[in-house]
Amino acid sequence: MIKVLIVDDSAVVRKRLSAELAKDASIEVVGTALDPYIAREKIVRLSPDVITLDLEMPRMDGLTFLEKLMRFHPLPVVVVSSLTRKGSDAAIKALELGAVQVLKKPDSAYTIEKISQEIAETVKAAAQVDMGKVIDLKAKTGARKKQVPKLVYTTQKIAVIGASTGGTEAIKEVLRGFPANGPGTMIVQHMPEGFTHSFAQRLDSICAMEVREAKDGDSIHSGLALVSPGNKHMVLRKSGARYFVRIKEGPVVHHQRPSVDVLFNSVAKHAGKNAVGVILTGMGADGASGMRAMKDAGAVTLAQDEKSCVVFGMPRAAIEEGGVMHVSPLQDIAPKILDIVKKMG
Repeated sequence: MIKVLIVDDSAVVRKRLSAELAKDASIEVVGTALDPYIAREKIVRLSPDVITLDLEMPRMDGLTFLEKLMRFHPLPVVVVSSLTRKGSDAAIKALELGAVQVLKKPDSAYTIEKISQEIAETVKAAAQVDMGKVIDLKAKTGARKKQVPKLVYTTQKIAVIGASTGGTEAIKEVLRGFPANGPGTMIVQHMPEGFTHSFAQRLDSICAMEVREAKDGDSIHSGLALVSPGNKHMVLRKSGARYFVRIKEGPVVHHQRPSVDVLFNSVAKHAGKNAVGVILTGMGADGASGMRAMKDAGAVTLAQDEKSCVVFGMPRAAIEEGGVMHVSPLQDIAPKILDIVKKMG
């Protein structure tokens, strides 16, 4: 049984989150708190496995509380944040501080019943997180830009990356290992709509490459990394020698939109041997069949190793599917990609 503590200043949100999580037999809501001071007392008394955390609360804001929690009593935290510019920026900061996932706070247009399963699955994924790895990764991934030598020549080769739980910091580590003219890169990180824009902006501020949220029709070229918008699928297309992206609706795949499988399958079809596929930390099996399709099409494929993963679900599934050619620690993945791209010519 996974014990959950809900921390939110809204009585309505506390009540509705409790009701939805209680529908899952493997989850028990052991308590709620309207601010961090009450939460601190209940953490000691109730020993929750996972905390859901609002970031805008009285007496102490969620980011300050999260920073203190990660320093003195690390626990898996799922941020439930409002979709405002301030809220999405704060949510990305929370992920850097050690939160393991972010969810959009329910409102009239996006009710809690619609994301009931997502909330439960996110909590269950968070319960599997090794917080020692989260803290270690946080310490290793600083905010300053790395100085990485430029590639000897530019190339039309494409790198595609898929990740979920723990992926924001893992993606940051990989992209910070790319030079300013690194390979054109497409990224799917499981994240709600609205938050991906702030995530891309944050990456852009600390990476040598340009990083931004993808728009329909964007060209893929060296020096640019595109992040799929939340709640939309991103796919690769080709016109002559030009690679470009399409952003589209479509059914969820593995409970996800954007889906890593949707991206990887399109890359297998349109790029084949001109691509490098990477699967990073995350819960579930999204990306496994797509990575196998990429390998079968002649792409080189990599997976993050278990030791460096916050959650070894997605890489494990890809390995078991037979689509992974190389398994590497997180810190070795960027150099490995660059080496592969150079050899591909």
